[in-house]
Amino acid sequence: MPMPGRHPGSAASRAVQALIVVAVAALLAVLAMTTAAHLQQRGIRSGFDFLLEPAGFTLGESLLPVDAGDPTVLAFAAGLVNTLRVAVPGAALALVIGVLAGFGRLGDNPLIRGLAGAYVNAFRNVPLLLQLLAWYFILTDLLPPADAALSLAPGVLLSKSGLALPWWGEAGFELPVAAGFGIEGGARLTPEYLAMLIGLALYSAAYIAETLRAAVVALPAGQRLAALALGMTPRQAFRLVLLPQAWRAALPPVTSQLLNLFKNASLAVAIGYPDLVSVAGTSLNQTGRAIECLVIVITVYLLLSLAAAALSHRLEARVLRGGVA
Repeated sequence: MPMPGRHPGSAASRAVQALIVVAVAALLAVLAMTTAAHLQQRGIRSGFDFLLEPAGFTLGESLLPVDAGDPTVLAFAAGLVNTLRVAVPGAALALVIGVLAGFGRLGDNPLIRGLAGAYVNAFRNVPLLLQLLAWYFILTDLLPPADAALSLAPGVLLSKSGLALPWWGEAGFELPVAAGFGIEGGARLTPEYLAMLIGLALYSAAYIAETLRAAVVALPAGQRLAALALGMTPRQAFRLVLLPQAWRAALPPVTSQLLNLFKNASLAVAIGYPDLVSVAGTSLNQTGRAIECLVIVITVYLLLSLAAAALSHRLEARVLRGGVA
């Protein structure tokens, strides 16, 4: 007689799953050994020992300084930091813009509703790669040179060289100023970084906005009418009754879209931003280790996706339990 609360076929199911895992692992091991043997027969070096060898190249933009004599693994680490540097703020910006645009599509003001709808439809229907190229063209070709930079605010200058911002320097808090043919002082965000940040944020925000709008529209109309009958204003009914329920329904697709943003960051190579994929491509050309570089990129993106998915699942579970209004 089966134990109470335990399905009779659970043990058999786990055994089948274990056999599948073993079979897949064995297949991968055979493929790896066969590939290594073929490479050795053709005199092609293989393995990950190249990660400890000098990279032979530098990165034009990196929070981690990388010289040509530094080990290749440091270049990969710098590329990963660059990927996170654009993806994390891009996700935060996409969430803010998406929420605002989604609410704008539901507003009573026809102008705001029309503008929000036009934004969502335009950015959802144009491929992200084209948007990145368009933003890069705008930032590098249509903006004035550094010596005639646009002053957006005191100490905030925008030009073909990128966005210059006030920042702490060796002499203290510095304001960027145009000097000669360039800009001195402060910190700068390159056109490549800005194009990636703007492109990823606006593209993902359009999908988030449509997801939130659809979640609110899908709620029964009687809930809004009941809230108004209880004396709530339309804004209170939306904020206190409709929005919490819509957010619970929209959270899984929204987190999925933010996860896609991290994966879409791999398109940075198209506009010359030195992300992880760009570093892997350069290292491949330097060492010829195509399989190894591909494995590194796939593994890193897989781990990032699994970590983000686990975080989103915990957040979704907390919301479904009522932990977040």
